[in-house]
Amino acid sequence: MKKSEWSDRELEELLRQMPSIHDHRDPRDIYQNISLKRKKPRPWLLPGFAATAALLLFFILVPKFLGGINFSHESAEEKSSSSGNTTAQQDSSALKKENPSSNETESPKQAELLKTENVKTAIYEDEVGNGTVLTYWIPDAQAQILIPVSIIVNQSGGQSWLTKYTDLMANLQEEEWGLSNFYPLNATMKLDKNGNTVIVDVPPDHQYGLGSTTETNFINIIQKDISTNSDSKKIKFTTNGRPGIELGNFGRMEEIDVTAQNKHAYFLYFPEGSKLPFLTPSMETYHDIYSAFEAMKTDQLMGLKSSLLSLPPINIVSISNKIMYLSFDGSYSLQDNQQSIVSFEAVLLTAKEFGIEKVIIKDPPLTNLGTFDLTKAIKVPIAPNLRNIP
Repeated sequence: MKKSEWSDRELEELLRQMPSIHDHRDPRDIYQNISLKRKKPRPWLLPGFAATAALLLFFILVPKFLGGINFSHESAEEKSSSSGNTTAQQDSSALKKENPSSNETESPKQAELLKTENVKTAIYEDEVGNGTVLTYWIPDAQAQILIPVSIIVNQSGGQSWLTKYTDLMANLQEEEWGLSNFYPLNATMKLDKNGNTVIVDVPPDHQYGLGSTTETNFINIIQKDISTNSDSKKIKFTTNGRPGIELGNFGRMEEIDVTAQNKHAYFLYFPEGSKLPFLTPSMETYHDIYSAFEAMKTDQLMGLKSSLLSLPPINIVSISNKIMYLSFDGSYSLQDNQQSIVSFEAVLLTAKEFGIEKVIIKDPPLTNLGTFDLTKAIKVPIAPNLRNIP
């Protein structure tokens, strides 16, 4: 572009000669018109900007917060696999070692166990001596589940197990134990000549056909009592000496087989007013002991409580020659108290259900749990729930 040849003085003189222009509007009107022509901001953009800013702050701050949070509900397997990776996980492990069983998941009855004397509740071989163990199956207070109660009786020359069983059933203190008053049976019982069959004779006015629950409990209790205490294989029913018994839902029944009943998991049942629970087998059976242990981690129906809350998680289970080898998760502690003893007995009784005779603990967290020497092989109990009768 060609440079202008006009000087500054000449330009000023030229502008003075141009006609003057005046705007008679008020300055405020001019400003208002300019403001109206400005593009108004879109109202939806402001919340969007605020949300975006909040999201950015979230991504910036959350990693810092996560570094100091202990995830107390982390599973034992997850914690074991990631142990030592972060400070948060180490803090979580320390908390779990101090309190292996969460008080939030314990019932008041389970918490009361911590205040009781450390005693075994089952019967073991070295406690029987020259005596005999008899087990009675008794309905709970609501007649929903059957609970085994065992006694030790002195041996009497020439008496059969059935004679002792029938003689002592009237001495059972079911209501005092928080259970249903079921015994003595309104029936007479005797062995046949071969001793392989138990003959159960009821009177014509017997009550065992009144209602499905009564009938079911009667049949199940007779079967369990006989299978637990003897090797008899069959039960024959008679009414006033005549073959058969009339049961409303079962109809007329003359005989049933006695079948072995095992592969159950043991849970805790707390009767009303009792600090010590009954160790009670599940109604369900399980394919293997691994499935049984898994079920024992949680509460069941009919008032059965988890029996593994106070024990460290069982990491390894192997079985050889009727001996079960197990180890506990080393990141948890094992407390020497009544609650742990009862839980350990539930493990032993469940092991017995699957044909195991001894349990060996690898690297035990304690030398002794009550009177159990955890450094040695431990024999499974003979029977659960020892009680004394007059």
